[in-house]
Amino acid sequence: MTAAVLWATVLLASLACFALKLAGHLVPEHWLSDPRVARLTSLVTVALLASLVVVQTLGAGRGVTVDARLPALAVAGVALVLRAPFVVVVILAGATAAGVRALGWG
Repeated sequence: MTAAVLWATVLLASLACFALKLAGHLVPEHWLSDPRVARLTSLVTVALLASLVVVQTLGAGRGVTVDARLPALAVAGVALVLRAPFVVVVILAGATAAGVRALGWG
């Protein structure tokens, strides 16, 4: 890929992102005040975040990999259910991944 094609792609993607952001600001406010829209947007946010977590936890190229990230995610999930502070959740997940890797898995 030549540098010109790469820069054209970057600029086109930047313009598309800017247009999408601008479109979000141009939506009339009364459309967004509907409770159904608010509920839908919160559910879409949760679904996107969940899919990102799954892909980052189990993804490895084009395959599925089970390594130290999976037990760390499970520990983080339990800590979140128990309403632990976010910093504690991150520390517990990191310690779990480090411990599992120290035991030779992942």
